[in-house]
Amino acid sequence: MDALIASYGDASSDDSDTDTPNPPPPQTSNSQASSTTLLPPPPLFLLEPPNSLGNMEYLQIGQAARVRTFPHVEGNYALHVYIPVYIPSTPKKDLALFLKKVASLVPSLHVVDVDVPLNSLCKDDQKLAQVALGREFHISLGRTVPIRVHQIDSVVAMLRQKLQFQRQYLIDFSKWEVFVNDDHTRTFLSMEVNTGGLAEITNQIQVVNEVYRLHNLPEFYKDPRPHISLAWALGDISDSLKRIVEEEMKRVNVRGSLQKCIFTSKFSGIECKIGQKTYKIGKVQDD
Repeated sequence: MDALIASYGDASSDDSDTDTPNPPPPQTSNSQASSTTLLPPPPLFLLEPPNSLGNMEYLQIGQAARVRTFPHVEGNYALHVYIPVYIPSTPKKDLALFLKKVASLVPSLHVVDVDVPLNSLCKDDQKLAQVALGREFHISLGRTVPIRVHQIDSVVAMLRQKLQFQRQYLIDFSKWEVFVNDDHTRTFLSMEVNTGGLAEITNQIQVVNEVYRLHNLPEFYKDPRPHISLAWALGDISDSLKRIVEEEMKRVNVRGSLQKCIFTSKFSGIECKIGQKTYKIGKVQDD
């Protein structure tokens, strides 16, 4: 078990984007060990690795479907299946302007995955582009759930078997939307996929659901709405945030800078993260 923990990491520990196991912790004396137990446990929502932000401190916050709602149990590892997404450089200017306006009206918004107030980044265009728009985003294809160590190989093998070859397609993020997590403790400002790529993503979600079902894991939402999240706020502020987003979208549409599609991204594959290890699932085939 010690070897497995060293390889996959503890489910409540910080994640890493590499497949390289973390080295075992150095030996400590009895006095050091006793003092360590006085430290508070890490937050349970540490699900994703921090992106490089220099010396900035971070507090990891997951997307709406990825905020952990289960307690840490020794021997459990957080499973998350997703499509990685990067925002192209061209639409970032318009996106930054939109975020600045919303952040000025909702000062409680923070950047997803980083404990940094969004309005503080709006003072520096370069930081805003790097921190809020330059990181890797995720479209969830399944719930983030705990699995036991003996399930890992089976889950990964079955995902790879069923999603081995995937056609290249385009993903259109065409709508700003507001989501709330299941227990209404966080609200998210997101961009939703409701046109191009929706059929393909829906099919992939169904495949992931099948794998989850065969392993007695809870399936995804009945009517999934694929999206990526850019900002979050504590509590359920969905009503007020929706009004602000809708008003800003009307103003933007009149100006004509953002129309039918906010931005388009190429599907680049599917990844599966379990504990500290990330697995590539399948290969993308060009048409």
